[in-house]
Amino acid sequence: MTLGIDIGGTTISLGLVESSKVVKKICVPSFPADATLEQTLEYLGNRIADILVPEVDKIGIGVPSVTDPVKGIVYNAVNIPSWDVVPLKEKLEARFSVPVFVNNDANCFAQGAATLSGNAEMMVGVTLGTGTGVGIVCEGKLFSGPHCGAGEIGSLPYKGQDYESFCSKKFFHSKGLSPKKMADDAESGDPHALRLYQEFGSHLGSFLSVVMFAYDADCIVLGGGIANSFHLFKEAMWESLRNSYPYGSTLEDLRILAMPGDNVAIIGAATL
Repeated sequence: MTLGIDIGGTTISLGLVESSKVVKKICVPSFPADATLEQTLEYLGNRIADILVPEVDKIGIGVPSVTDPVKGIVYNAVNIPSWDVVPLKEKLEARFSVPVFVNNDANCFAQGAATLSGNAEMMVGVTLGTGTGVGIVCEGKLFSGPHCGAGEIGSLPYKGQDYESFCSKKFFHSKGLSPKKMADDAESGDPHALRLYQEFGSHLGSFLSVVMFAYDADCIVLGGGIANSFHLFKEAMWESLRNSYPYGSTLEDLRILAMPGDNVAIIGAATL
């Protein structure tokens, strides 16, 4: 049995995983912005202790940051100000005496998505949450680069900002809006909310064309909170992708799936 952990911008999800299934899970608020490094490590360690059982022989953790997956060091974690250089593997192994593996959260999502989505030669996971993350699984193996930065294409310039500003919750927050509230309004037929999600889909389609140029994927899996609203932006996304990516025959073979919820990332972290 393995403990998989997904550290997000607002929530930390911990799950016991057996045979690629989450058999028990707890979700807790993420670290306060003003928490010190020592406070965050104590908090994380206590939450691990809350769910850990003797049968667990490995802990895998996905973190929104650049990491050294060999040494288990976290660098400049997004949304965790005190996590500049954190020897997370060393700290947690010292407390729990269980092997700990650390990787980028989008890579963990991609690994979990590849496990659950079936055969794909080149599977790309895209998380649409607090930010926009990308993980790549090629022929069943995670490709992350030497610094876990191979999928950081959300930072590419786009419309005077970057793709992440238009393909994550930031798109709605920049307008002073809640993506969940807009999704509820769109479900009720509100024209403004429907247009917003169509606009979001158009931006995402442009971003996915970059994914295709970079990785020639045959399967793209969308995760994160906004993936719950896939049906609201799916049509606009595909239209934009077809207009942005010139190789139509390639798109005929492309699957784009939505896998919202944190179980995917938990399962991926557990397989590190």
